[in-house]
Amino acid sequence: MDIKIGSVVRALAGREKDRYFVAVDVHDGFVYIADGKERKLSAPKKKNIKHISPVKAFVNTDELTDKKLRQLTRSYLTQANCQKDQQP
Repeated sequence: MDIKIGSVVRALAGREKDRYFVAVDVHDGFVYIADGKERKLSAPKKKNIKHISPVKAFVNTDELTDKKLRQLTRSYLTQANCQKDQQP
């Protein structure tokens, strides 16, 4: 699994399961994730790399704010819900 800073990821386990986040740091098998709402950029969640799945999208984290992050994760959640509804 190749997760880099700026990768959009989906949580596979824990109370954040099926929510979307952005990786803000990667260290020693752990990824620090934030969504701008419950997990701010100033206090990201430490998550085991095994418990997340990368989405094929990247975000430029240079000028990222909590507000922009909330909008981004909300749009991914909306897209995921639309895809679930379209499946037979």
